[in-house]
Amino acid sequence: MTNDKIIQVKDLKKYYKKGVIKALDGVSVDINRGDVMVVIGPSGSGKSTLLRSLNLLEEPTAGSIIFEGVDITNKKIDINKHRQKMGMVFQHF
Repeated sequence: MTNDKIIQVKDLKKYYKKGVIKALDGVSVDINRGDVMVVIGPSGSGKSTLLRSLNLLEEPTAGSIIFEGVDITNKKIDINKHRQKMGMVFQHF
């Protein structure tokens, strides 16, 4: 694997009900080009919220997501341009 960071998540938070429910609370991770990432955990642990946040289908409360060197949490960028380069698989049972 190379050390070419394609996604950097920094202190990502997603709160609901005015901070009462903390779906994500300070998540940070670097994903390098070519990496395969698996998110597992019990129901309600924030897996889907994390994945939906990575392409801003869910707007984070705080933190940043850097995709290919661009902070996509910056409201001035065209998120649809960056979504064209992302691929995700969502599985529902």
